[in-house]
Amino acid sequence: MKIKTKVNGVDYAVDVESNERLTDLLRNRLGLMGVKEGCGVGDCGLCVVLVDGRPVNSCLVLAYHAAGREITTVEGLAAGGKLHPLQQAFVDVGAVQCGFCIPPALLVLKYLMDTKPSASVEEVRHALRSILCRCGSYLRFVEAFERARNR
Repeated sequence: MKIKTKVNGVDYAVDVESNERLTDLLRNRLGLMGVKEGCGVGDCGLCVVLVDGRPVNSCLVLAYHAAGREITTVEGLAAGGKLHPLQQAFVDVGAVQCGFCIPPALLVLKYLMDTKPSASVEEVRHALRSILCRCGSYLRFVEAFERARNR
């Protein structure tokens, strides 16, 4: 079936299979390598993207559900060659290690910044609970959130 969707501000009309996952469409067909697959069952959070501004595990969503939706991946955060304030804060505080969890952590924190910019440390930690970070960078993620919102 053919669907129309917007990904990182670009309109797409793509043919998708009825059993094709959003993860596969974004990563394998559109080449958005920031979308990772870890567990494939929604436990690790590595595949998180924003769908109409809300974090969603893309491994649990069929691609045809993206019809008429706006999808944001980590590649869509920077604008005009300039990093999003959260991306810059991740660099500034050294919250970038292996790279697997960085894209979903950035997207979850962008959602939090957009919906609750005055979130407490506990609320930031709670928002990150669904992202599995193998390097243990959670404290730096919180620090980056604080830095970005104070810019």
